[in-house]
Amino acid sequence: MVAAFEGWNDAGSAASHAIDHVAQTWEAQEYGALDPEDYHDFQVSRPTLTRLSDGEQVISWPGTVVSTCAAVSTPDRRVSLVRGIEPSMRWRQFCHELLDYAEDLEVKTLITCGALLVDVPHTRPFPTFVSSESDHARQVWDLERSDYEGPIGIVGVLAHEAQLRGITVLSMWVGVPHYVAHPPNPKATLTLLGQIERLVGAPIDLGDLPDEADAWTRGADELAEQDEEIGDHVRQLESLMDEASLPEASGEAIAAEFEQFLRRRDGGMGK
Repeated sequence: MVAAFEGWNDAGSAASHAIDHVAQTWEAQEYGALDPEDYHDFQVSRPTLTRLSDGEQVISWPGTVVSTCAAVSTPDRRVSLVRGIEPSMRWRQFCHELLDYAEDLEVKTLITCGALLVDVPHTRPFPTFVSSESDHARQVWDLERSDYEGPIGIVGVLAHEAQLRGITVLSMWVGVPHYVAHPPNPKATLTLLGQIERLVGAPIDLGDLPDEADAWTRGADELAEQDEEIGDHVRQLESLMDEASLPEASGEAIAAEFEQFLRRRDGGMGK
């Protein structure tokens, strides 16, 4: 099962867009859905109104959907997806209901996807960090064990509750440059898809995403050229990353960047 949620865990909408791409590519079919009335404050996550071709009004409510993938269904591998919005309330009940679906589907491994704002340049490969509390999983996939302590989002709570049920959990994060944080971020989505492909062991048709990622990079290049302060910052980040010569961030680096992000966010809110 691969899961991602819009909101606090989803910088640049990279994680939710990755699940959307997988769902389309692997022909996902809805298996179940959680009632949004139980988990969402509709003043925070508002429903949307659309009109059909005949003029009929349709309201779409924010929620979480569990789906199964027809394109990846073999005797030794079945994949399901969870795509939703971070709930406003009743997180433990929310996770309990999701994991009941996981047990119905005989899920043995849960991969949670997230994206966070970090100090990295858009001109370099984005840092990724995949961790697990499972000794076996760390050996099989050559992973680290995260030593992060601090605030967590719904993916962290879901991972913890899944572990209590005996499900192996892989926690996957991609770092998104904080100075180009607005969604979409196809380069970050592409990075996550590469990790999903590696961990699940099934190919993902990337479609137009590589071209979209190139276009996004060119747009970020133009921003850096037009804004002297951003340009100087990008060059400084490039120098730091090149000196470190680390294409992927360590667990300690991800944790440090996450704490920096929280401080920036709280400061921006006047706390």
